[in-house]
Amino acid sequence: MVRRILLFFIIVLNGVFSQAQEGTVLDVQIQGAKRTKPSFLKNLVTLRSGMPLDSVVLEQDIARLQRLPSISHAYYQVFSSDTNEHNVFYNVEENFTLIPFANLFSSSNDAFAFRLGLQEFNLLGRNITLGGFYQYDVFNSYGIAVRAPHLFSRTTGLSFSYNDFTTQEPVFFDGTTADYRYNNSGFEVMGLHEFNFKNRIELGGSLFTEDYRYLSGATNDNVPRELKVDKHLFKLIYNYENIKYYFYFLDGFRSTLNFQYVGSSNPNLPEFLIGFNDFVYFKRVGDKGNWANRLRLGLASNVNTPFAPFTVDNNLNIRGVGNTIDRGTGAIVFNTEYRHTLIEEDWFVLQSNLFIDGGSWRNPGGSFDDFSDKSNIRIYPGVGLRVMHKRIFNAILRIDYGYGITKDASRGIVFGIGQYF
Repeated sequence: MVRRILLFFIIVLNGVFSQAQEGTVLDVQIQGAKRTKPSFLKNLVTLRSGMPLDSVVLEQDIARLQRLPSISHAYYQVFSSDTNEHNVFYNVEENFTLIPFANLFSSSNDAFAFRLGLQEFNLLGRNITLGGFYQYDVFNSYGIAVRAPHLFSRTTGLSFSYNDFTTQEPVFFDGTTADYRYNNSGFEVMGLHEFNFKNRIELGGSLFTEDYRYLSGATNDNVPRELKVDKHLFKLIYNYENIKYYFYFLDGFRSTLNFQYVGSSNPNLPEFLIGFNDFVYFKRVGDKGNWANRLRLGLASNVNTPFAPFTVDNNLNIRGVGNTIDRGTGAIVFNTEYRHTLIEEDWFVLQSNLFIDGGSWRNPGGSFDDFSDKSNIRIYPGVGLRVMHKRIFNAILRIDYGYGITKDASRGIVFGIGQYF
């Protein structure tokens, strides 16, 4: 009994002594912030004066700062006194965050298409994103969005967007194709909350209208030539992220679940459920290499409709395959690529890219056997280049060339801003 009591006191005293050895934080300061408000950054980090100095908290705070669009790099310094009190300095290097962007691509009828826009990622110095775009893709489209993840507190915020998309969309049925003028206009509101450093959730919905109008191609008495439906959508996004950022290099794992219920008042576009999960894994390879992987698993209500929700598309999932060449109610897509830095100067980076994109789809009203059907499997290896500006957020000009090696494959060039995933 005496031994147990002595052991208990030894453990307690050892814990107290260990904590005393850590010392306490006297002050926390932010250095290097010019366009970002230091008070915002100071509120965002978890370390506070009076807390024990903890290296785990320091590393998490640095990782949190490096995730912000306004910050390209961050590090900490600790200055200690003889009385075991510490002044902590978080030093940040900022990005330029007012970013125009332009995407050039081909429309579904292989005509020239583009998107122009402007985004501010650090509005009011509080990492609020405000952006708008104009798109020409056979028809005119536009949209505006604002995202404030720290609007109400350091962990809770809000996002809002309004879009008016109009495109020419192919619709597939009976082995044939028809082209429709497709319009989707509506707004979306999402609540944003961070449970902890690695887990975040978004919950909300949207009201929108879908309008299909027949342009040309095959017809069928069971497929309407005009269809206008008011819809509502409820959405849940759950994000787990454990990725280390070092400028444009990434290392770690992220999982993003997107689950939606879409309600409709028209049987031609019935209500349905859709869910998909993106698993992303990055690995640093030496000083200049980055291996990146993405696996998407998705399923939707298996309704036999030509307006199925998953699309096979150049700009979304498989580079070189073409623009909206097929649709389905299920998807398995895997992308893997090796990014290697060829040239790196003070602000300029030239990066090469070797990739393989592959995937398969479940046909509308089909079975899970469709995933193994050779006619649904597509594999596209390819090469690409990245031109980057290290001091401007997401300033990455991307060009890739994909070459199909499966049945009835195509080939093509894909342009874009930012990494493919």
